[in-house]
Amino acid sequence: MDIVLYVLIGLAAVVALFLLAAAFRSADFVIARSATVAAPPAAIFPHVNDFHKWAAWSPFEKLDPNMVKTFDGPPAGIGAGYHWSGNAKAGEGRMTITDSRPSDRVQMTLDFVRPFRATNAVEFTFVPEGGQTRVTWSMSGRNGFVPRAFGLIVNIDKLVGRDFEKGLAQLKAIAEAKG
Repeated sequence: MDIVLYVLIGLAAVVALFLLAAAFRSADFVIARSATVAAPPAAIFPHVNDFHKWAAWSPFEKLDPNMVKTFDGPPAGIGAGYHWSGNAKAGEGRMTITDSRPSDRVQMTLDFVRPFRATNAVEFTFVPEGGQTRVTWSMSGRNGFVPRAFGLIVNIDKLVGRDFEKGLAQLKAIAEAKG
């Protein structure tokens, strides 16, 4: 019986340490990836500034072939909105473009509904570098307790960053093929 008590106390201590580590982990996060594209910013910008064009390059669009998508507001630029609802992988959420400066940047608010609620800021920047463009895709926000705890087990930067890298590679392929 003593060994069972020691195991239970040890297990409780491990759980307490895990919860304590999650509680003191920073809530703020930034995930960012960049790619160099052999095309001018003007050739890349329209593919990001218009949600109707995201299906061609965004890896998130491929998570559910039956995803329901609706668009509202102007067709592109400030005020353009995109709502999706899909399977467990795709989840549900909404993006709204909040700032759009041609060939410079596109900023948006990303509101997740499921599998968890969160509001994040997303930004794409287009910086000329010689005859090429450095495109950076970033997402930032604040995590609640559960995502901070989950982040102790799974490297969220690596997980989401991998999708950003795939999307940037597809965006690169599209922009370079048209150039």
